[in-house]
Amino acid sequence: MKPQTEAELAQMVAGLNEPVHIQGGGTRGVAGPEITIETSGLSGITLYEPGALTLVAQAGTPVAEIEAALDAEGQQLAFEPIDHRGLLGKSGTPTIGGVVAANISGPRRIQAGACRDFLLGVRYVDGMGQIVKNGGRVMKNVTGYDLVKLMAGSWGTLGVLTEVSLKVLPKPEASATLSVQAPDAAAGVQALSAALKSPYEVSGAAYDPDAGQALLRLEGFEASVTYRSDQLKSALSDYGDVAEITGSADIWTGLRDVSAFHNQNGDVWRISVKPTDGPDIAARVNADRLLFDWGGGLIWALVPEGTDLRARLGVFEGHASIVRAQADTVERLGRFHPEDTGIAALTNGIRQRFDPRGVFSPGLMG
Repeated sequence: MKPQTEAELAQMVAGLNEPVHIQGGGTRGVAGPEITIETSGLSGITLYEPGALTLVAQAGTPVAEIEAALDAEGQQLAFEPIDHRGLLGKSGTPTIGGVVAANISGPRRIQAGACRDFLLGVRYVDGMGQIVKNGGRVMKNVTGYDLVKLMAGSWGTLGVLTEVSLKVLPKPEASATLSVQAPDAAAGVQALSAALKSPYEVSGAAYDPDAGQALLRLEGFEASVTYRSDQLKSALSDYGDVAEITGSADIWTGLRDVSAFHNQNGDVWRISVKPTDGPDIAARVNADRLLFDWGGGLIWALVPEGTDLRARLGVFEGHASIVRAQADTVERLGRFHPEDTGIAALTNGIRQRFDPRGVFSPGLMG
């Protein structure tokens, strides 16, 4: 089913008598019920006010279309959404609704915030087929209960997004990337932590164990970037050899999209922990390949197919989610980290209010 209007979608949902799977551009490979509702028919930028730093688009609007419109005005989606196609071997079209539904955020999250932090308002159809609006279309008009952030990261289990309102930001005039030689994860995360605690406004902090490099990005006005880069080089000199990498934009695109794992055999997991716990967690993972982002708080792990990484990790503060694996592995282990009893009860209660008939991807999030 592929509705072309919000009203048509609402009518479809109201008439459902069995569960459905919600799909945006088909880039994530998430399995679900046989019947699918595609939101790609709900497409187009409906409002863009560069001076007010706000953009409103229907949920099925391609991310590339939004980025092109923003680029023409020297602006950007500051949360730097990941393009999962290479990692997952998919060929669909990423949509803004899919980005919001999964709260997709890239390396700049450590400075700018996540996708949910840039959401001003949403429109969606709930499980009874009712059209709901929350928040506003501009920054000065964000009112009501904060269902906006609740929808971000709900993966279509609470409602079908039809429109999103976003705050956008100017693109930086200049950027610089520093590399610090770090022989292991402990040294790498120490260098990242030192940089993030500094006053030099780091907008990217990653560590690549294979290269033995901690990578740090600085963005802003050219004179400011030059000054901060020089100061940070000096501040990090005790952590290893520091160098500036020229032409580094592709490095951050690769880190954003986890390009090192493209076309590599094995399952991909995403582990979120406190940055200080990152090195110990990484040692317990015993992965074929690792990447650290968000100052060490986000670990991408490539492991042999079928690996139960949660069992390997044991009890830890954080969560481990499957990003890429065979269907039987996802079914056996669950895509998302199991919730504790109290959180699970709260989650189920919220779903019952939004989707009392249980028609939206039951079982996807536990």
